[in-house]
Amino acid sequence: MIYRARVVVTMDGPPIENGAVAISENRIFDVGSFGKIKARNSGEIVDLGERALLPGLINTHCHLDYTCLRGKIAPQKSFTDWIRAINAAKASLSEEDYVPSINEGFAEAKRFGTTTIANLTAYPELISKIDEPIRTWWFAELIDIRSPDRANEIVDLAIESLKSKKNWGLAPHALFTASPNLFHRCEEIARRENILLTTHLAESREEMSMFCDGTGSLFEFMKEIGRPIDDCGQATPLEVFVATLSGSALPQKWIIAHLNELSESDFDLLARSTSKFHLVHSPRSHGYFAHSPFAEMRAFQRNEPNVSPRKIFEMVTVNAARALNQQNALGRIRPGFHVDLTSIPCSGSTNLFEEIVAFDQPVQSG
Repeated sequence: MIYRARVVVTMDGPPIENGAVAISENRIFDVGSFGKIKARNSGEIVDLGERALLPGLINTHCHLDYTCLRGKIAPQKSFTDWIRAINAAKASLSEEDYVPSINEGFAEAKRFGTTTIANLTAYPELISKIDEPIRTWWFAELIDIRSPDRANEIVDLAIESLKSKKNWGLAPHALFTASPNLFHRCEEIARRENILLTTHLAESREEMSMFCDGTGSLFEFMKEIGRPIDDCGQATPLEVFVATLSGSALPQKWIIAHLNELSESDFDLLARSTSKFHLVHSPRSHGYFAHSPFAEMRAFQRNEPNVSPRKIFEMVTVNAARALNQQNALGRIRPGFHVDLTSIPCSGSTNLFEEIVAFDQPVQSG
């Protein structure tokens, strides 16, 4: 089959005007101008008309469990208040309530051009009940705040549910809810099974205050529920994380969500550290909590107008594929890659990537 479009955005060079993509057995077979592709390949021609054909979008950090809670938790005075509020909201839900919530989230993601998603779930035992409509990495979100002695058991139980899926990983929730035992056990499994790891890090000012100063509402809340606090008041969250990973052979397997709060020393640490990892920034989550300014594509562009639209689009295609260790299969329109494509109307403007970033309607994808 050959798909023809007004322009094909390969992410390997300039967009191809009057371009085409030949596919065979769910792989891209050939890419180029429509005339050349038609001459080199046989097969049914699907003309997409005045549209831009793009690599499918990749979301490397999502919580589809909570689709059903969207709009039900008003912005709180602090991140700690939000934790209390979401815990209260979750208390009214049964595990079975999360299945339609996850399905709704998948449907919405697909409708708006996402063809690959990394989903963190607090209920890995429900995964077998989900028939995901797009390419999915499942991460079990793990917390052992009250029972760090059960870290191995918690991880092993999650793996029993995860291993039925092709793509899976582990997600110790955050430094303040997951013990060093849990982080270390997850790294052991990553070495054994060659899987990815993800966690939330330095998401809020309260987290910075907790670890740097041993003060603040998050510190008091964690102390109240029985979390050991001997690692507080000594270092930034990033410093604690890097120290926890010290000696790890797999720092590149970590996908770090947020990293909103950094000190000057943290930037020096990142520059000299051999522990490199992938970073996921969530602009609208950042805005909801009113985190320190840093900069979903349109929200990022509003906050960071000096970053080019092409660079922003790379963040949700090329860079995201690299974070999932899929740089040779996803994120570009290239021979040998998966047929994960999406398309949007195209006006022929010279500012194509601005059009892409600004587009906010349902799309055609597959």
